[in-house]
Amino acid sequence: MASVPQTPPSPPQTYDELLAALHRRGSSLTRSQRLLADRVMADPEGVAFMTVSELASAVGVNEATVVRFATSLGLDGYPGLTRLCRERLREQAQLLRRYNSLEQLGEDGGDLLESAVALDRANIARTFARIDPTMWDAAVEALAGADRVHVMGLRKCHAPAYLFGYLLRMLREDVEIVTGGAGNLTDELRRVREGDCFVALSIHRYSAETVRAAAWARSRGARCVALTDNPSSPLAASAEHVFYVDAAGPSVLRSLTAFTSLVQALAAGVAKRRGHEARSSLLQEEELLEEFHAYTGRES
Repeated sequence: MASVPQTPPSPPQTYDELLAALHRRGSSLTRSQRLLADRVMADPEGVAFMTVSELASAVGVNEATVVRFATSLGLDGYPGLTRLCRERLREQAQLLRRYNSLEQLGEDGGDLLESAVALDRANIARTFARIDPTMWDAAVEALAGADRVHVMGLRKCHAPAYLFGYLLRMLREDVEIVTGGAGNLTDELRRVREGDCFVALSIHRYSAETVRAAAWARSRGARCVALTDNPSSPLAASAEHVFYVDAAGPSVLRSLTAFTSLVQALAAGVAKRRGHEARSSLLQEEELLEEFHAYTGRES
């Protein structure tokens, strides 16, 4: 029986889709294509206004290679590539203008709280809208069924990482929160084994230790789940399951609200997946809390 021809993927319509396409192609890229991909991901502002010859010279390839690279992505030649980069530049300019206007609003006594709420609602909506159901199910399966789960997030991502580890510990055994405290990162990573699940959380600027730890865990045979901000994140290269989290805030400080919502939803998915085992763990937790009088106050 004749094989059914596969439908080629649709060309990227946004810069984020372009990054996702480059990430999917990954190791299949030639050396020249990898050089071009790295330049596009690292410097979209520069590429936006480069000519074909300028980009070719900057990367060290010939002009025909640049054109073939753009065409291979389904774009309308090199102009299609620069168009997506320019759109990215416009998006960033709009974001900066929005930050400036919000900061001015705060200085003028405007309702900064209302602006923060609006941004966080948008962060949560965009984050969950981008989740692929198949990847979600696979990630929940990995978190629920792995021999051991390791969760790592440093600096600004420590809070959602700690919350996620805390919630998972209530639902299953063998959950480790990797902190690298007191210089013990290598000691903590030594416990990672094949069959484990390693969860890494980091957004720009990416923690070098988190990125290295995720790559090392993957090399050990652990299934990796990444919570990060965009497809060009170095964590995306190490993870089997990647979730992109929007973190726009009303000032220079980025918001972690969508991170919190996502880890709580993942924990709920693990609880549902483990069923009776999760209920048993929660009952044991409640018995211990009651025995140790962990909480104070009048009984309801």
